[in-house]
Amino acid sequence: MAYARAKVHIDIKMYNMKNIRYLPILLLLIQTSCGHDEVENIDPQPEMPADTVVLDNLIICNEGNWQSDNGQLSYFDASTATVTNKWFRQVNGMKLGDTPNDIIQVNDTLIAIAINWSNIIQYIHPDGVACGATENVPNNRKMCTDGKYLYVTSYAHKCGDRTFEKGYVAKIDIGTLQVVAACEVGWEPEGVKYYGGKLYVANSGGYSFSEMTHDYESTISVVDARDMVIEKTIDTGCINLYGEISQAGKYLCINAAGDYYEEAAHTIIVDCETDRVSVLEFPSTYNTTDGKRFYTIGSEFSYYTGEYKYHIHTIDPETMEVRDEIYSDEVTEKIKGLTSPYELYISPYTGSIYFTDAKSFATAGYLYGYSKNGEELFEGQKVYINPGHILAVKE
Repeated sequence: MAYARAKVHIDIKMYNMKNIRYLPILLLLIQTSCGHDEVENIDPQPEMPADTVVLDNLIICNEGNWQSDNGQLSYFDASTATVTNKWFRQVNGMKLGDTPNDIIQVNDTLIAIAINWSNIIQYIHPDGVACGATENVPNNRKMCTDGKYLYVTSYAHKCGDRTFEKGYVAKIDIGTLQVVAACEVGWEPEGVKYYGGKLYVANSGGYSFSEMTHDYESTISVVDARDMVIEKTIDTGCINLYGEISQAGKYLCINAAGDYYEEAAHTIIVDCETDRVSVLEFPSTYNTTDGKRFYTIGSEFSYYTGEYKYHIHTIDPETMEVRDEIYSDEVTEKIKGLTSPYELYISPYTGSIYFTDAKSFATAGYLYGYSKNGEELFEGQKVYINPGHILAVKE
């Protein structure tokens, strides 16, 4: 089975791990070199610029192959329009780790990378220099930030000396890089976003595929971020809330992958102010936002056929208008021509759109970039295996 399916359910196989490593936190002296007490929250909302064509410096987080310890960072330099692969290793003289799942910018000087199978959160500066790690959030998945704290979901059942029946979300102090609280949520929690002092955690129940001890989840856990307690649970009516979450103001876009048999995949739009849930009849496995609309590529897999079906849409969450395109005819047609789409990302700085093709999932994938007007910004750039996450960084 190709690794495209791995992004959908290879994590489901991770239930086999028996010896999760619980490593100590790095020395406080190293940790504090990364953080500040007063930082700017830059995660939630992009501010879109005027219609100028500007390339972004990009970090591409390549997942590699699960259990192969070959996750890598690639760096796209806007000044030369070229990619440097093995960038993290070149800068730091060490490997990144096994199966990185997420990368976000916490503040102007700190970037966090969730490395699932290595059971660490790796921190780097925008120039790629490693500056600490958090090592007691095993089987970590997705992250968000309010600028002072980093919030990380985990499929595991332990966080330090605490034990949970289901999964949890951990709260990490950016000043010390230490876990200061954790809250149990649903089974195998996936995406997480911060809005109005609350965390919205999409629960997948993904291990039900193989563990058989619980069903797929259909819920979003709403957690008070200050006290780290569940305030309420929103039932979406759709199962297996798996994948990234995009946030446009008060709206969230969440993929519901279904069960790959009878239960079809859907897209869920949540209004965080009213808890209103709107359901669309297509998946949004890879989704992004320009701060107003959601742009989605849905990857729908069926065990009956053994095949994928892809869906391309733009969603206006205010009106729930849906268009079968992304940005322009040029961008839409390019995405339709990809072998295996693996990431979709809009820069909050330029509005340019970037996406990847994982190709065979055992060899190098490719990065593509277009302006908002559909202009190709550079020829396809060869990156590494399973390029699943993109982050634009300021110089």
